[in-house]
Amino acid sequence: MNGSDALGTAILLFHQQLRRSIEEGEADPYCLTVFLSTLGHLDPFSIAHNVEYGFSWVADLLNSRYSDYDRYSMASTVIQLLGKHVDSINSWQLDPGWVSALMNFLSLGEQFYSTGSPLYPGLLALRILLSSPGNLDFGTVILSILTSTLIPTHPLKSRSLALGIFHRFMVGWFSPRMASVPNKDLDKLLQAVGDPFQFPDLLLQDGQPVVTADYKPMKAAVALIEFASSDLWRNHLQRPNFASCEEILSTDDGRRAALSCMFDTTAHSWSEFLCTPGKIIAAIKRLEELQCLNTAEVVILWAWTPGVVNMVDHKAWGLIGASHSIFIGPTE
Repeated sequence: MNGSDALGTAILLFHQQLRRSIEEGEADPYCLTVFLSTLGHLDPFSIAHNVEYGFSWVADLLNSRYSDYDRYSMASTVIQLLGKHVDSINSWQLDPGWVSALMNFLSLGEQFYSTGSPLYPGLLALRILLSSPGNLDFGTVILSILTSTLIPTHPLKSRSLALGIFHRFMVGWFSPRMASVPNKDLDKLLQAVGDPFQFPDLLLQDGQPVVTADYKPMKAAVALIEFASSDLWRNHLQRPNFASCEEILSTDDGRRAALSCMFDTTAHSWSEFLCTPGKIIAAIKRLEELQCLNTAEVVILWAWTPGVVNMVDHKAWGLIGASHSIFIGPTE
């Protein structure tokens, strides 16, 4: 056995013993936190070629019998170890259990952000969530987390990340389970989303926000357009949700950007995006009720997308046309 294999075996044995200790509550929280911190110099997940260890530690710690503060403190240390790999997150196949552990960590962290606890682990957890598979149904679980972190005054100052996650987890927003969520909580989420083009947490340069490469506000705007087609969500939308969108979609470049984002959403996040004449009609009607005419026009353009509405389905086109006063569609 060479040195690398021996070290990998040692990490595996440590992993197994650590999980047992956490389950049995044997380890002193302070000593364990210090020990986990020293592992940063070793980078155990690179040696073991397995980040699953870290996620299982987080889950075990959060499910342990330690106090809330100790659980959060120890899990924060592990999250920081995982942070060394955050830039290669796209190569990980995130298990739903790992995503759930991250959400539980963020939920627990809400108790401690205002007490002087380090904010970096929370930001790392959000960054990892942003790279999660988009086909996971966590709407009811993540709703309260996003309702909090979307607010510009939240201690993490992470509105841009939260908006990205809002779009990433579109599948969850349309889950049948969301029907059990009180209307007041649905209202609070959309109030927190607000205008997705407003992101005061980003740095300013010459008075303008410096938008990072991983934050595309049009994605969140496109999610809101889909909400306009949903029986569950449409009445919770308000005109301020589309304030900047209306201005941007008044230009050709803005419309092209929106349509590109709609294609991307269909391909990677929500395959049922405005996929039927009924959904298109519902979205148009709600957007017109909100006086968001430029956004409604983009939905009309989307209807022309091959495969969305059959070009020879004159009945469907007639219904779409009847829903929008200035629409001109195919005729026989």
